[in-house]
Amino acid sequence: MVTGRVGFLGPEGSFSHEAVTSLGAAAVAYPTIEDLLAAVAVGEVDEALAPLENALEGTVSATIDGLVFDHDLVIRREVVLAIHLHLLARAGVALEDVTLVRSYVHALAQVRGFLHRHGLASEATASTSRAAREVAASDEPWAAVGSALAAELFGLAVLARDVEDHPGNETRFVLVGRGTIAAPTGHDRTTIVCFQDADRPGSLYGILGRFAARDLNLTKLESRPTKRGLGDYCFVVEFEGHVSDDVVADCLADLEAHLARVKFLGSYPVTGEGAGVRRDEVSARRRAAEAWIEGLRARVEPT
Repeated sequence: MVTGRVGFLGPEGSFSHEAVTSLGAAAVAYPTIEDLLAAVAVGEVDEALAPLENALEGTVSATIDGLVFDHDLVIRREVVLAIHLHLLARAGVALEDVTLVRSYVHALAQVRGFLHRHGLASEATASTSRAAREVAASDEPWAAVGSALAAELFGLAVLARDVEDHPGNETRFVLVGRGTIAAPTGHDRTTIVCFQDADRPGSLYGILGRFAARDLNLTKLESRPTKRGLGDYCFVVEFEGHVSDDVVADCLADLEAHLARVKFLGSYPVTGEGAGVRRDEVSARRRAAEAWIEGLRARVEPT
């Protein structure tokens, strides 16, 4: 449970709204990701839940660039939301009556197969929740593609459930705040940004080698333009572990000593069980390796 005021990407009925309701906090809608991050940076809200990555569309550039370049915020936790798209219409409108389907352009792209099979024309709107609101207010036999929450908020019936072409679609949201780092749980992820002082052969290898030498498992690596010129990039690195872990702290100190700059974006609990299992396996292998080394050292003749 999260206390205080939490901003989200509106309007109400969006998937961001659906994700923020799981936190149990007082939710405040903002029209853009830029407005959302700025609101928490200046203290207008206590935290903000921002979409970071979608399984189909990839990284949400406005969120990652805002965290890397525009604000000094810390990721405190993540929320992974399964994206289920439903066909929504006013009560009394049947599927065969629908003349037009309205939704956000990305949502329409994700139900292209369903629309084709049923011969339905489509039209893009500013958001899935905006489409639901417009369908609810119209006398036309229109339908919207949106969330179950949007159907509930705007009094729409669900004509067809889970109409997305790819059932594995998920969006990862991050809860960001000012200053405080989340406590370690033993099942955590850390995100940093590595800025190079020069682009030279082997520079990325030098960064990655420091993680490999410490058995730190990378979960994501992405280059982002620094906005200082064509070909000038920084690297966003996500890896398993918490800054309070000695091995993670040692790796971060090593990177900070050898790079132009390292920006810390947070250590926070991970959704799911896979990371915890992998960390236990790595720790067991490291303990076994240390025991092997100690066994070898015990056999060294005294000087």
